[in-house]
Amino acid sequence: MNHHIISSKQLDLETIHDLLHTDKKLQLSEDSIAKVIKCRAYLDAKMQENSKPIYGINTGFGALYNVKIDGKDLQKLQENLVMSHACGAGDEVPQEIVKLMLLLKIQSLSYGHSGVQLEIIYRLVDFYNNNIFPVVYTQGSLGASGDLSPLAHLALPLIGLGEVYFEGEKISGKEILDKFNWQSIQFKSKEGLALLNGTQFMSAYGVSNLLKAYKLSYLADTIGTLSLEAFDGRIEPFNELIHLVRPHNGQLKTAKRISEFLEESTLINQEKKHVQDPYSFRCMPQVHGATKDTLAFVKKTFITEINSVTDNPNVFVEEDLLISGGNFHGQPLALALDFLAIAMAELANISERRTYQLVSGHRHLPPFLVSNPGLNSGFMIPQYTAASIVSQNKQYATPASVDSIESSNGQEDHVSMGANAATKAKKVVDNVQTVLAIELFTASQGLSFGNGKTSPFLESLVGLFRNEVSIVEEDRVMHHDIKKASQFIDGFTIEVTELFG
Repeated sequence: MNHHIISSKQLDLETIHDLLHTDKKLQLSEDSIAKVIKCRAYLDAKMQENSKPIYGINTGFGALYNVKIDGKDLQKLQENLVMSHACGAGDEVPQEIVKLMLLLKIQSLSYGHSGVQLEIIYRLVDFYNNNIFPVVYTQGSLGASGDLSPLAHLALPLIGLGEVYFEGEKISGKEILDKFNWQSIQFKSKEGLALLNGTQFMSAYGVSNLLKAYKLSYLADTIGTLSLEAFDGRIEPFNELIHLVRPHNGQLKTAKRISEFLEESTLINQEKKHVQDPYSFRCMPQVHGATKDTLAFVKKTFITEINSVTDNPNVFVEEDLLISGGNFHGQPLALALDFLAIAMAELANISERRTYQLVSGHRHLPPFLVSNPGLNSGFMIPQYTAASIVSQNKQYATPASVDSIESSNGQEDHVSMGANAATKAKKVVDNVQTVLAIELFTASQGLSFGNGKTSPFLESLVGLFRNEVSIVEEDRVMHHDIKKASQFIDGFTIEVTELFG
């Protein structure tokens, strides 16, 4: 059976994409096992020889950091921590994101700077490999002392509490232990804190959003090119010479991609009666390209984060040091997630403008893209829907990272709000898919009024789409068509090299 080996090798988007689209299991490398065992042994020895307070190991947490805890209560301290911090609210986190949370928590703990016993990581690997997904909630993290509440819910089933999804059924944490004949984990010092401190909620959302954003970025170019053809657009704005004198990477890539999509098109090369196209067509390289450059920045931020140790305190065996710091603070992620939401909202914004142009009765196209407008409203209201969603995205794109609120009796006096940025960014990315689905639905209809053929690539795309959504001859319930168009986007596969290249 194929396995992905958890090791010090960098975890990248390509690997995560592969893991999410295959049934590969996780396995710890020998090096990771040795590091984890060594770190835990060091911490145990340190506890025996040292009676001084060490934050989170033999003290209370947050504002209670000055309260020394007796040695006999250290296991109870860690269990209490996990139970008391499981205060999630709101919707349940989607299971594919919980799966990513498990992967990223395993990765972070495997570096041997967190002080957990090997049994904890093995149990998390068991959860991942058996598709056991703890029930986690979207609300409850300030994105500062780590994602405390979501990660507490992720950890509860380790001690037979909380709930999990297994084989489509929601069952209790105790039931899943009984089903697999597993013993409840007996927490040692620091382990509850190692599980709760960390940025895996923000990171999992960020990685999931990024994977989808890269796909939608590609499809925005594809669908935008289809709209250009339906609108009888011009090819000159995609000439490489224009972009070489303003060589932003994303701009260059977008122009090149659109030019390739148009190869062998008779439509794009036929004589035009108009000198210029509206910005939503002409400036696709500049607008789509800026989003691509943003994705590159966000990708760099998250790749750094998911290959890092983000709990507290950190254990440094070779240096003989236990250092309490702030690697759990989500500010880098909060800023990146807000930037991602803004950049993706713009893809929907310009997409809706192209849809608007297509239904406006310009060029050779009939008003609202139906042969008998008046009796038929045609594509009037899909554009309304797109406009509504784009407006909602503008609200969701308001940054969360500029906010902060004092917590834990003043000890945690600045927080990132990265968790809110994460869940909000997901709403934006999901909305972009719907807006692009409406543009695809509209552009494919517009293309049916053309006097020529588009490129073989785009003809093939429209042919596949027509298997799902037929041409609109007269009014019908278009909700179903929009839903099918979105499902078409969901099922559309793109080569990984093209996706992240």
